[in-house]
Amino acid sequence: MSDRTFIRHVVFFSAADESDVERIVAGLSLLRNIPHASVFEVLRNRRVDQLSGEVDVVVYAEFVDDTALQAYKAHPIYQQAIDIVRPLREMRIAADF
Repeated sequence: MSDRTFIRHVVFFSAADESDVERIVAGLSLLRNIPHASVFEVLRNRRVDQLSGEVDVVVYAEFVDDTALQAYKAHPIYQQAIDIVRPLREMRIAADF
């Protein structure tokens, strides 16, 4: 078991249309303006794994605790990003650990 005290938040996205990947990246990049994450990245999948190509974009963030994660999700920019990205995505899978 890890002695880590922070929460890792990882979200995988696939685009419904490959031509929308950059728009998804741009929409998700708005989230970096939310002050509650201690680490925040939005990256295109490099697709180096030959067995899995479903993921187009990854969001990786770290939060000091659950309160910070919940404040991040409650921020108005979070909803703004959802409004941009949801119509463009096919899949979204999130994990917090």
